[in-house]
Amino acid sequence: MYPLKFNPILKSLIWGGDRIAPFKQIETDQKNIGESWEVSQVKGEVSVISNGELAGQSLSDVIHNYKADLLGKKVYAKFGEDFPLLIKFIDAKDNLSIQVHPDDELAKIRHNSFGKTEMWYVMDATPDAKILCGFTEVITPEQYVQMVNDNTIMDVIKSHDAKAGQIFYLPAGRIHAIGAGSFVAEIQQTSNITYRIYDFDRRDAQGNPRELHTELAKDALDYTVLDNYLSDYETKVNEVNQVVESPYFTTNVLNLTDAIHINNLSKDSFVIYICMGGSATIVDLNGVKTTIHQGETVLVPAILADVEIIPNGSCNLMETFIG
Repeated sequence: MYPLKFNPILKSLIWGGDRIAPFKQIETDQKNIGESWEVSQVKGEVSVISNGELAGQSLSDVIHNYKADLLGKKVYAKFGEDFPLLIKFIDAKDNLSIQVHPDDELAKIRHNSFGKTEMWYVMDATPDAKILCGFTEVITPEQYVQMVNDNTIMDVIKSHDAKAGQIFYLPAGRIHAIGAGSFVAEIQQTSNITYRIYDFDRRDAQGNPRELHTELAKDALDYTVLDNYLSDYETKVNEVNQVVESPYFTTNVLNLTDAIHINNLSKDSFVIYICMGGSATIVDLNGVKTTIHQGETVLVPAILADVEIIPNGSCNLMETFIG
């Protein structure tokens, strides 16, 4: 085993922009790339390894072959051969629909699936870009349905000016949307279940209104109102700065100018590094060196999670794992 890289799964979408390919430093004729799935085991969208002797094998292949050595004993005990996280980059040229995702309990009942808790790290944003997250006032489920029907639901959704470096933690049930001009990295549970609440009266290619999931969303929404929907965190240089700790994933930010040693073996989990700027070399427990540059993602197997990270000048990373 060694740290794994994957071929990105690029998705052309009607709202997609033109920032993902240059950010990832790749060439493609694909247009309107709205998402790059970096690490995925979603059915039909499984990542394929791009580096080393395992190149060409899928994430499912290596999980089957290496099991707890790759995932970690506690992760394998809980999830078996199902990889629990999905990592994406998202570039929104236009507003995405207002959405909510069910939690594990509801998703299991309705879809025999995991729920979807996620987080966004804003990497870039135009001056007028917005992130929509949470309610501004308490409403009832019945009021929610009425406001969707009369097109006033936007009146009670909190709008944030999007700025690079912001983090939004989005537990299942929280109403949200990525606004036009926002470029984010997303970490989420492995789930592709989305309930569309509002879509700005947009039409599909046949001119029909896009489907809304009003009743499904009604029971999935968390109507709690918070004072602050942003995740505040420290940005100490050459240190591990925790930004999210949840039952679904823990995420840290590392802004590096010097080499740093990180021993994650006690976490008993695979560790994913997402490079948001600069480049670095990751040296694993066996001394294997893996380069990572802006726009790349590396999965370090659980048995190799004692690493040294050596920045090439400077490097900005997100680190995420289970536990």
